[in-house]
Amino acid sequence: MDLEFLQTVDPQILVGVAVAVVAIAIGAIFLFSSKKPRGVLDPENFRDFKLVKRTQLSHNVAKFTFALPTPTSVLGLPIGQHISCRGKDSQGEEVIKPYTPTTLDSDVGSFELVIKMYPQGRMSHHFREMRVGESLAVKGPKGRFRYQPGQVRAFGMLAGGSGITPMFQVARAILENPKDQTKVHLIYANVTHDDILLKEELEGLASRYPDSFKIYYVLNQPPEVWNGGVGFVSKEMIQTHLPAPAADIQVTFAEFLASTLHYVIHQCSCYAINFISC
Repeated sequence: MDLEFLQTVDPQILVGVAVAVVAIAIGAIFLFSSKKPRGVLDPENFRDFKLVKRTQLSHNVAKFTFALPTPTSVLGLPIGQHISCRGKDSQGEEVIKPYTPTTLDSDVGSFELVIKMYPQGRMSHHFREMRVGESLAVKGPKGRFRYQPGQVRAFGMLAGGSGITPMFQVARAILENPKDQTKVHLIYANVTHDDILLKEELEGLASRYPDSFKIYYVLNQPPEVWNGGVGFVSKEMIQTHLPAPAADIQVTFAEFLASTLHYVIHQCSCYAINFISC
């Protein structure tokens, strides 16, 4: 009966139905594949993530790689925000401190933290003692700042020490997005050359995106041969290496000593300013 019915139907109608079915199927596949995976972070409760790799970068800096639940899982951290990490200090007391991963949600299956471990740092002790196979308790996302592609024409960034990690995260997100034409200008201050974190990664960004990413290093104690800034971040450095103030320009700070930060804020009073936690 069905075969007889099909033989009586206009072939053009059958073709039209077939095309419609295929279009619906393709649309469903596209919708499913383009849907962003849900992040594994919980803003209210700590979740444990296993340390799968530890790479010593210097005497007091290490990169920690933590596995996500599956090889295709994403952390689910909005650009410009951070996570809270829980551990124990040398006295066995609980300590919680914010950190910003250097990875993005495009880096599936794991996330990385670059940690500078200070001698007296309470959370530094926890990371110093961590070994592969152990777990870190993490909660998030946290933070009020959230970057949206194209929200400004250019970003001016000032970072000191470990404050480079949130800046690196935002810079990566901007530069690796072909639809985002935002320019990034970074002033990165440290005490010595050995204190510069993520230098190889920063140089890689500068090499790959020479028209969009500019970086200027400042050292208190520079080596004999040095072509960057010397001393503290100055008004002249800001004027020279950050974009001029405008309605579509934003300046972001992270991890400056209070005295230096007060000076920088005073010098940049004409900018739209944001603070990013590490």
